[in-house]
Amino acid sequence: MRPAIERLQGSLIREIANAGMGRADVLAFWFGESDEVTPELIRRAAIESLERGETFYSQNLGLPELRAALADYTSALHPAVDAGRVVVTSGGVSGLMLASQALVDAGDEVVVVTPVWPNLAAQPAIMGATVRSVPLTPADGAWTLNMDRLLAAVTPRTRMLVVNAPNNPTGWTLSRPEQQRLLDHCRATGTWLLADEVYERLYFEPAGNACAPSFLDIAAPDDRLVVAHSFSKSFLMTGWRLGWLVVPATLVDALGKLIEFNTSCASVFTQRAALAALAHRDEITPRIVAHLKDCRDTLLPLLAAIPGVQVAVPRGGMYAFFRLPGFDDSVTLARRLVAEAGLGLAPGTAFAPEAAGWLRWCFAAKDTSRLVDGVRRLRDWLLTQAAAPPPR
Repeated sequence: MRPAIERLQGSLIREIANAGMGRADVLAFWFGESDEVTPELIRRAAIESLERGETFYSQNLGLPELRAALADYTSALHPAVDAGRVVVTSGGVSGLMLASQALVDAGDEVVVVTPVWPNLAAQPAIMGATVRSVPLTPADGAWTLNMDRLLAAVTPRTRMLVVNAPNNPTGWTLSRPEQQRLLDHCRATGTWLLADEVYERLYFEPAGNACAPSFLDIAAPDDRLVVAHSFSKSFLMTGWRLGWLVVPATLVDALGKLIEFNTSCASVFTQRAALAALAHRDEITPRIVAHLKDCRDTLLPLLAAIPGVQVAVPRGGMYAFFRLPGFDDSVTLARRLVAEAGLGLAPGTAFAPEAAGWLRWCFAAKDTSRLVDGVRRLRDWLLTQAAAPPPR
């Protein structure tokens, strides 16, 4: 086995989930997905595709009509994007991995802003890159970026900078001036910028914004910028494994080759479902975002009311990231919450060492009463810990 693979850490989120999956008494909030099924009209489009017998290979880069629809969708939110710059991938995670495969070689330096979904740091490491972390800093539960520290870390030696905003798990979001500074700096250093903007539509503040600030709003078509998206979050399609990239035209052919050698193509019936999702986006996504805001506004005050809890209201995403007083080992804490409280949360250590004492709670619940019940379980468990006699 390659040493880079041996050094990879298994998913700590999966480790906690595996301890509780299948238990009817556990309220699960560990994965980054809603417990609401994909809308019926999207499912129906896939069923009709299968009934037509569309079970064969499609183009490496995606169905032309889906690439065109994605270009229209993107252009409605940002400056116009040509369909020739859109690459359909078998999930957002596949798109992110393809970007690393296309751009990163063994020995390259990659800088990642953390805490972050662990796959984003692992993917360049799989390619043999040296991955350097620039951590966000927590204050009163909110995580912020030291821009000067990040710019100092990105030098002409840096092959790629990876930024996820709105951020999983912290909810941190880049401002437009921060994006402009980063883009200008990467232009000066010749660094590729990989922007994971999967959560751009799950953006709550200021009210009325269709999406979070995007690098696409300020970039030129030939900038060294790769923007990753997915149908998972804003269309409730996590299990469908379909995403897309917006890239410079010069990168498209290379990605087509890599898709051939990885997955060949996305399934046709899944792409038909995506076309239906895009056709009905104005009725699907705003409802999802409004409901997620209700979920956020239900959960966060309840968590904040627990004495000693550090938590801030996220501007985007679908997670509450919080710290309980007196607990520094989040993996052990998450295991205990599953076993003793019937509550499934993701450990902060999964996202970065600096988040070792934190927990991530996915608040994408179809019924907000599950969130209320989850906080009750957490409070009850904390009371039992406070009442327990001290160790000898």
